[in-house]
Amino acid sequence: MAHKISSPAVSGLKVIKNWPSYNRPTSCMLTLKRNGICRASPKIQCIMNMVSGESNEPRKLRLEYVLDKSRKLWDNAPEPVKSFPWNKASENFVQLILDLVLAVVKFLSIPVFTITSVSEMSYCAHERKLYLIPIPFLVGVAVAGVLREAAVASSPSLKNAEVPWHLIAIAIFFTLLKLPGPYYPFWGRIFVPHFANGGLLRTLWFAFLWYRKPGKSSSTTAPECVAQCQ
Repeated sequence: MAHKISSPAVSGLKVIKNWPSYNRPTSCMLTLKRNGICRASPKIQCIMNMVSGESNEPRKLRLEYVLDKSRKLWDNAPEPVKSFPWNKASENFVQLILDLVLAVVKFLSIPVFTITSVSEMSYCAHERKLYLIPIPFLVGVAVAGVLREAAVASSPSLKNAEVPWHLIAIAIFFTLLKLPGPYYPFWGRIFVPHFANGGLLRTLWFAFLWYRKPGKSSSTTAPECVAQCQ
């Protein structure tokens, strides 16, 4: 006798085929094969492509709408607004923001530096490693001097610059070394923060000398001008 082999997929197909017409789905979204694997039909792929293509269109329309409105607004603007030096005003605004940031950093750097240094020294005292602090501190002082000399040698115009950008860059470098101090390993927490403290202290001293130059030059030139006038 020949035995009939019936698989679940085939029986499922038979059941679907024997459904009444009012119970059948109107459109088949998935194709069922005999091995039981369901694959997306071309209808699903077309719908997905249509959705992905239409999702970017509203953004493009909004951007084009905003650009069009800005062009019309600029074209309808009065002549004094168009002739206003907007580029120079933006440069002055950026310079003003930088000056404010530098002023805030200048007044907050010393208190923050003092508090963090005391905290790091207290940790070394707790671990009984206080006698090791001078070694990384002096190394940081020496490295800060080397970096300053290298920056001035590479660009001599920094000596007469209005803003000591090389000192700011050196201070940022040592600050980035100092900030993750609590996350270093044991010996890293002992050496790296105090190395950064030495570099920052030397950089602050360089900045103090830098901002002292204009007052010094004005005080020396004032008696000369008085003598010439007399």
